[in-house]
Amino acid sequence: MALKRDRISIEVIGPEAGRSDPARADAAIRSLAQLIGRQIAREQFERKIALERRAQKKLLAGEDA
Repeated sequence: MALKRDRISIEVIGPEAGRSDPARADAAIRSLAQLIGRQIAREQFERKIALERRAQKKLLAGEDA
């Protein structure tokens, strides 16, 4: 499965703009939280796969001996 790279643009807004549009700020916070959550899930998945590969190698090495 190929990695899908999304382009994300980050627009810097002043404090007065954030106060006048709370929905926009909420959407930005949700987007950031979603990105962080995906990254954490990706890292956990990669660690799990690495552990499974190590266990499989040990199992195969034990059978060959």
